[in-house]
Amino acid sequence: MSATSGAVAEGRIEWDRPDRGRVGMFSLIAAEAAIFTIFVVAYLFYIGKSLTGPMPKDVLSVPIFYTICLLSSSLTIHLAAKFLRQGSVRAFKIWWFATITLGAVFMYGTTTEWHRLIYHEGLTITTNLFGTTYYSLVGLHGFHVIVGLLALSTVMAFTIFGAVKQEHAERIDVLSLYWHFVDAVWIVVFSVVYVIGR
Repeated sequence: MSATSGAVAEGRIEWDRPDRGRVGMFSLIAAEAAIFTIFVVAYLFYIGKSLTGPMPKDVLSVPIFYTICLLSSSLTIHLAAKFLRQGSVRAFKIWWFATITLGAVFMYGTTTEWHRLIYHEGLTITTNLFGTTYYSLVGLHGFHVIVGLLALSTVMAFTIFGAVKQEHAERIDVLSLYWHFVDAVWIVVFSVVYVIGR
């Protein structure tokens, strides 16, 4: 046995396994990113191919305020996780609630837009190719926001009952990754639907 192999045999090489929660969340995000990519490509492929109206430029208004709300929620969830890591559950609760509120305001904006498009503009998922791809892409994102809000609300309920403590900060970080993903996807959806697609 050589001197080098003897040194390796004497000193054990330690390998820290990555956190299972983070690995699971990154795997989920990768799978969801692939699904969103398919929907975005379909939307881009069918832009301008509708044979009948209405067209995007005729009915879509840019949701700037609601976009600011959703993107701001990435900051509030980051602050919430930071305060929990520092042991301040009270500050965590405030910022976590702010995140839920901003996400709910965004969903309110999506709901009112869909109501206007369906009942005032006559755009449904079966109206034309634009309607089909629009509701599919924006609806897929909205579904992910709702799932995120349900998860955030569950954590909020546990926090109110005193079950969330500093030692849960790693789990909160993992959940916040999902919320950051939802926000990042909205940047893509917003750009494709309300900027490029118009």
